[in-house]
Amino acid sequence: MLVNKFSLLFLTTLCYSLSYQLQQMKTLNWGIVGLGKIAHSFVQDLQLVDNSQPVAAASRSLDKAKTFSSYYKIPKSYGSYTELFNDPAVDIVYIATPHDSHAELSIEAMRAGKHVLCEKPLAVNSKQVQSILETSRKEGVFMMEALWSKFNPAIKECLRLISTDTIGEVNYLQADFSFNMNHEQEHDRMLNMELAGGSLLDMGIYPVFLAYSVFGKPADILATSRFHRTGADIQTAIIFKYKNGIAQLMSGFASRSDMVAKIYGTAGRIHINPVWHESEGLSIYGNEASSPPQQIDLPKKGKGYTYEIEECMRCISEGKIESPHWSHQNSLDLIDILDQVRRQIGLRYPFE
Repeated sequence: MLVNKFSLLFLTTLCYSLSYQLQQMKTLNWGIVGLGKIAHSFVQDLQLVDNSQPVAAASRSLDKAKTFSSYYKIPKSYGSYTELFNDPAVDIVYIATPHDSHAELSIEAMRAGKHVLCEKPLAVNSKQVQSILETSRKEGVFMMEALWSKFNPAIKECLRLISTDTIGEVNYLQADFSFNMNHEQEHDRMLNMELAGGSLLDMGIYPVFLAYSVFGKPADILATSRFHRTGADIQTAIIFKYKNGIAQLMSGFASRSDMVAKIYGTAGRIHINPVWHESEGLSIYGNEASSPPQQIDLPKKGKGYTYEIEECMRCISEGKIESPHWSHQNSLDLIDILDQVRRQIGLRYPFE
């Protein structure tokens, strides 16, 4: 139980320290762009963070923006994104529209002087991501891809345990993100090629992110997919080969997986509990089959977006344009890996 007790003490001390820092910060005013399901979860978590508040919401439909703002008691509603970007009361914009619009909206917001937290994937391809990051540097504003799982306490603890050789040298990883959906719903965003649909960019990015976080960029990639009649991938399997290990990954809309991420080393293994990318704990196993696993429980604050919100606040208060924990280079590396996978499976969007 030593790992468990140390982990809880370390994380508790860290949380108190970060909470005190946040209390000393100036209130950060958020504008919310794209008001779908994920925006609702984000705003609910935003209301749990000290010195951070939503002050405006925008949709292409003014009625939708008014309904959203009324529900969450947000002062301002806009029927266009540009109006929100030009609102002087807004400090930072959270972008939760479909991926095909991420680059255009992020760049417009930054040119208007706003900091930006944009949902993953940051953009559809490397060229778009490069343009976004160049704009951040030119305008001197903070920009981060909303890889919220990177800041999840369970994921952070897993990576810390790996870095301290708790399970020895890591050499194998298995992770997936898959659920079943009605493939007849051709107009669903997930299957719409005009919106960069398919499982890879929407869900596959999570296991790819985990493999990258553990091993770095792969030396070799092998990938294959099954496709819907719209052209969107409904199931993608990927193998990453590294100098000292292999990662086996999958995303899809064809079946529901158990959503347990497993990392194996020479001295044991770690299972990140389901649903792993938003988990509240993990299990550590030794090499002896008879030994019970060590359970580490790490409850989240809210759904878990709170941690990336707090990271944005810290970075902006320190005058940074990127996070040291999910940097611009990290976003470039991630999209480069996804581009390579797409080339292998032959996935190209009509607007590219």
